[in-house]
Amino acid sequence: MKRLIASTLLLAPMLALAASANTAPKAAAHQTVAKAKSGTSAQARKPAARKKSTGGKVAAAAAVGAAGAGAAAHAASAPAPLDAQALALADLVHTGRIGCELGKHVNIVRDETHPGYFKVSGSGFNFHMSPVPTTTGAIRLEDTRAGAVWLQIANKSMLMNQKAGQRLADECMSPQQLQVAEAIKKNPLPNLLDGVAGK
Repeated sequence: MKRLIASTLLLAPMLALAASANTAPKAAAHQTVAKAKSGTSAQARKPAARKKSTGGKVAAAAAVGAAGAGAAAHAASAPAPLDAQALALADLVHTGRIGCELGKHVNIVRDETHPGYFKVSGSGFNFHMSPVPTTTGAIRLEDTRAGAVWLQIANKSMLMNQKAGQRLADECMSPQQLQVAEAIKKNPLPNLLDGVAGK
């Protein structure tokens, strides 16, 4: 009996040591797994942060690109500056609301942003026109993109769409042209062919 007790007392510390030896690796293993998990979550967070900052840079670059494209488009759509001759002709253009035949009218307004250019509008049309020199002395405005032409002579004007081959407004008279038309009625211009016929 004494031997059994003595052997038990000797074995007890050894069993305790063995138990603690088994527990230490498990605890170490648990700590290693916990560290691995925390490291993985930190790494997972870092790419997300990088992606977010990269996304911001991409958005900023896209905004700059869009602004540049908008500026380029505006520069492409802006009309070319006019020379001195065209600007001189622009001073002779009658502006305002001009009445035409069949109850129509044409509005001619100077484009304050682009010197020498005019906004010509009315029922069903809207043109951006500039003066073009002629050999006849008539004032001619053109919108080359739309194919529209405004012809102004001393006593009347007309608006044509050359692409469609039609007159949009005819017998248009500003107050100045109306005065000239009335003067011509009172004092008709001599017909050059009358003298030839008499001979």
